[in-house]
Amino acid sequence: MEARLNLMASPVAAKALKHIVAASHALGESGLPFATREFVNLRASQINGCAGCVDMHTKELAHAGESAVRINLVAVWREATVFSEAERAALELAEEGTRIADASGGVPDEVWENAAKHYDEEQLAALVAQIAIINAFNRGNVMTRQPAGDYQVGQYR
Repeated sequence: MEARLNLMASPVAAKALKHIVAASHALGESGLPFATREFVNLRASQINGCAGCVDMHTKELAHAGESAVRINLVAVWREATVFSEAERAALELAEEGTRIADASGGVPDEVWENAAKHYDEEQLAALVAQIAIINAFNRGNVMTRQPAGDYQVGQYR
């Protein structure tokens, strides 16, 4: 598969993406656990069919020491027993935030309230920002058909 467009070769797109990447890096200082951020990124990317981001986030999770079982079960987290209640709340918020157009009225109150039981305001703000950022990356990658498989851990740090 070949990409339709190399976004990083476009001065305008590369400049914009640089800011989105910087925003994503800033969330590393949020107190939201790395694994939670990556699981959220992976789940949204699976939903959106973003091969490049699925490639990236599975490799980042494995490199950080996450088990293959947890990584592979993200797609079916509701039935999996390997995620904490906090991680499950984050994954649910990620799904609802990613599928926002599918729900009349957006993210249901019970989903938000469940996440708020496990995360403080700063962590919730980081979750919301992370979900928005990964969805932006997913959309750009899917529109331009970015291929997957060649990502190297830490490539975009």
